[in-house]
Formats: sequence, structure tokens, C-alpha cells
Amino acid sequence: MAPIIEIAHVSKQFRLGAAPNREDNFRELLLGGFRAPWRALRRKRPGHGKASNSIWALRDVSFNIEAGDVIGIIGVNGSGKSTLLKILSRITDPTEGLVRIRGRIASLLEIGTGFHPELTGRENIYLNGVMLGMRKAEIRAKFDEIVAFAGLETFLDTPVKRYSSGMYVRLGFSVAAHLEPEILVVDEVLAVGDLSFQKKCLGKMSEFGRQGRTVLFVSHQMAAVENLCHKGVVLTEGRVAFQGECKAAIDYYIQSISEAQPKQGHSIDLRNASRGSSQFRPWLERLELYTGDLRPFDRILPVGAPLVLRIRFRLEKPTTDFEVIVHFRNLLGQSLCVARSSYDPTRTLEERSGEQELVCEIPSLPFVPGEYQIGIGFSVRNQRVDQIDDAARMTVIESDYYRTGKIPTAGLFLLEHHWQLV
Repeated sequence: MAPIIEIAHVSKQFRLGAAPNREDNFRELLLGGFRAPWRALRRKRPGHGKASNSIWALRDVSFNIEAGDVIGIIGVNGSGKSTLLKILSRITDPTEGLVRIRGRIASLLEIGTGFHPELTGRENIYLNGVMLGMRKAEIRAKFDEIVAFAGLETFLDTPVKRYSSGMYVRLGFSVAAHLEPEILVVDEVLAVGDLSFQKKCLGKMSEFGRQGRTVLFVSHQMAAVENLCHKGVVLTEGRVAFQGECKAAIDYYIQSISEAQPKQGHSIDLRNASRGSSQFRPWLERLELYTGDLRPFDRILPVGAPLVLRIRFRLEKPTTDFEVIVHFRNLLGQSLCVARSSYDPTRTLEERSGEQELVCEIPSLPFVPGEYQIGIGFSVRNQRVDQIDDAARMTVIESDYYRTGKIPTAGLFLLEHHWQLV
């Protein structure tokens, strides 16, 4: 049986700053013919052509997808994931190569894709259905299920231009999932929805897989990819770096980004660190990491060891209402625990301004061996004003935490516990 999707030597080039393509008129074609010889001579000059105003988002990508496959497309930002999904969804054409799709495809790639902002939610359901190739009777038969799943009954007759980004995603996913395509393509947009709706979406995609339909899922949440997908494809700089079982693909991806992570010292400048949103400004200035005896932290800690974080920041105006948040995640993107300065009942509240420093002491780090990500956030008057999701990395290594010679490796956390035979 032929694969439901065949991707053969697909490449995609984008020209930086280029105007959209359009047909030349007769005068432009005539002038182009006269100028062609001079352009050819100019290209032969030494040094010509070294600078390029184009980039290759994909290079020679080839793999097949069988009917019923649930595949996670994994890679860092800029690796070509979204470009590949746009080619599969026929939003853009490949520069080179060939794609064959045998089945109806529904895509949820960007917030608001396929919606007309002036139309109501009700009207956009029918519009999206028609775009997916459904007849009006088929859409009408599924209409109530779509509305109930999205939970937007109250806003059904409101123009979607008044919808929030989360409402867009809820309606878009509900339409795409309930109109029964053979292939469902979902990009990172699910991250916009609330937690309960994300669970509904993942459940719906799992149901798709059990029904033998094909799902392509792009996400930076590795735990969601691992739970949902059977296979994985890792893209690196527009090329297929790995293809195989999902767990093996995730392990390859995590290993590759760990190796690419620059070595950090114990003192980290946060002023030019990557922020997750343009709304954040650099209130956070420096993070310093120490072990329990105040030796500089060298990125490696034994299981159960203490950790001290010194966070330097600037307050633009005098205030007592400010907070530093330290967020620990594993490399699957799972949130493990949060330390917030407002959680400490002994913290002294006094008005401060200008350069400040808060010290967070963690007596015993409760993680099993593995690599972890430290994020730092900053809030003023209950409003998040700065956030760095990947401020630092740390590796927790094995140790005799329980003093029994038994090395804890299972689960996510260490649990202090006592047993008594009675």
C-alpha cells in the first residue's frame, strides 16, 4: 500500500526582502531579454555572487508517512518545521522536490488561519468546512459537536475579530478535528490554549491515532510529543537529522541541544538573554549560582545537594511590591517546581528602588539524575515584566542520597520517607 504522504528531496528557498511574485507584462519581458546578456557577464565577474539574499529553510528532505502514523516533528526554532507543514498543507510550494498526499488534510498552523475576521464564529465554521472540501450537509451534521468541543456557544454569533487568541485556537482546532480529515496537521499553536483545552486537544489527537488516521504534530513540549506520537522526525537546519521511534527521536534531540549549549560560568549576564516575548524588558540583570558552601556552581550537582541563587535586578521606581520567580523544568518541557520570593513568610517587605539583589536558598534539590533548565521571572505589582525561560542549565548526578547504597533514578523527584516494621 502506498504511503499516505510521500516527501521526496524537498527544498524550500526564501528570498530575503523580495517582493511577491507576479506576472511580467510585455514591456518587462522585452527589457528582460535585452538585459539578460549583461546580467550574465556581470555574474562572471570575480567576487560576484558571494553575498546571498536568500536562505534555504529546507534542504533535501525525504521521508514517507504511512496511513495511521502519529508523528512528532521536532527541532529548535528555525529548523524548518513550520515550513515543512506549510508545504504539506499546500500553503506554499517547494522550491525543489515533490510531495504526494493521498487523502484530505486539515491543518491548524497559525492563529486565525482560514478565518475571515468580519464573519461570525458560526459563519467561519461553514467557511472552514468548505475550504476542507466538506459539503454543507456534512458540516451541518457535525456543527453541534464542533461548537460543544470549542465551548464557544455564547460567542457563536460574534465576529471572530473580537475573539482572543485562545478562542481562535479552540474554534480552529474544533473545526479541523471534527470534519474528519484523513490527515490532521497541528503546529505549536496549541500552546496558546488553556491547560484544560490542551488536554482535550491531545485527547482528540490520540483518538485520531486509534482510529487509524494520520497526525503530524509540532511542539516544543517533549512530554506531549512522547505521550501522543509513535514516531519522530528531528529537523536540524532544514535537514532530517533523525527519523525513527518517538522516544529515540526525543533522546536524539535532547542530546543534540545539550551538546550545543554553551558552557556557562557561575555568573550569568541576563541583560542580553533571550526573552520569550517582546513585551518583556531587561529588569533582570545577573544570575549567580553557588553550592551550599558558597562555592561557585560548575553546572553539576549531586542528587539532594543544596543550591544558592543570587538574582540581581533593577527597580525603576520605589515599590514594596516586587517578586522574583525561579522555575525548574526538565528538557521535556515539563514544569517541575517553582520558587517564588512571595512564598517565603519570613521575607522582609520594604520599599526599594534601583539596583537590588535577592538570594534564594534551596537546602536540598529534590531531582533525580538528569539535565534541567532554570528559568527566571520578575513581577512588579502582580504583573510579569521580565522572563527568561532558559537562563541556565544544570546537571544532577547520582549520589547516595538515602545513605543505603541505593541510587534513586526513577520518577522525577526524591521523596524523603521512613519505614517501620510493626
